[in-house]
Amino acid sequence: MRAERVFAYGAAAGLLGDLLLGDPRRGHPVAVFGRAAAAVERGLWRDHRGWGALHTAVCAGGAATLAAVAARAVRTSPVASVALTSAATWAVVGGTSLAREARTIGRALQAGDVEAARARLPHLCGRDPHALDADGIARAVVESVAENTSDAVVGALVWGAAGGVPGLVGFRAVNTLDAMVGHRSPRYLRYGWASARLDDLAGWPGARLTAVLAVLAGGAPRPAARAWRADARKHPSPNAGPVEASFAGALGVRLGGTLSYGGRVEHRPVLNGDGRAVVADDIERAVRLSRRVSWLALGVCAGVRLLGRGVGRGAFGKASGKASRKGRTS
Repeated sequence: MRAERVFAYGAAAGLLGDLLLGDPRRGHPVAVFGRAAAAVERGLWRDHRGWGALHTAVCAGGAATLAAVAARAVRTSPVASVALTSAATWAVVGGTSLAREARTIGRALQAGDVEAARARLPHLCGRDPHALDADGIARAVVESVAENTSDAVVGALVWGAAGGVPGLVGFRAVNTLDAMVGHRSPRYLRYGWASARLDDLAGWPGARLTAVLAVLAGGAPRPAARAWRADARKHPSPNAGPVEASFAGALGVRLGGTLSYGGRVEHRPVLNGDGRAVVADDIERAVRLSRRVSWLALGVCAGVRLLGRGVGRGAFGKASGKASRKGRTS
């Protein structure tokens, strides 16, 4: 079986597995990686960019290398290759957990239980829930759904299409390291610099594909495209900006504004200023848009992989035919 078919079948099975099963309650591979990365950090930490770069190389490079070894070990068996790709996809994507947490908070807000929503918000994002009212919580959830559609699903599929199982695992490792050490706290300002910059680079293609698909699948293509074009560059993150702006336009809501992370208050620009304020009902709409974008991303990534192989084979076949004819006439 060709590698492009292995990815298409395996990624589809893995995404379906995530939809049906979600994440395991215990022993999640990403959590195991996180514990290993924390152990490496304890041994390497210095307030220096070079040591942080070494930490990134050891952790992300080690994860990708192990994935490459596993893929090589099963390359002669199509069934085993598809199974490994499926397992890797299921392990690295997190669309179902994202939807579950968002909907749990949405139901609490719809029931008027703001305290329950505040208690649950840290399961989804790093915002300070005590500084948020009901609408602020709803906005935080929608922003997290948008950003994590790219980080937890689409970006992984893009790198899986490009690099197979090592691409899937490597992307998730980089994304996890950014969440662990890539923030601008005194401890990680320099040590986490490499992880943050590598995550920006790795997340670039997935974020743009997410934004494109949100424009196409959101039911309001012109407002979504307009918000992306006008507001994405205002966001401090080069990847969250296009994703959140396109979701804001597609849903007809305003995102951005003042928020608090770990005691730090940030005043971010408003995305889609023509939209209305986010309310609890918009959480379900954001989750449904995230689902549509995720499955469309699978189709795009698998289709590009299959089409690229076909074009390559066609070009090679024509070149071979010309060479053969030339050889016969010489």
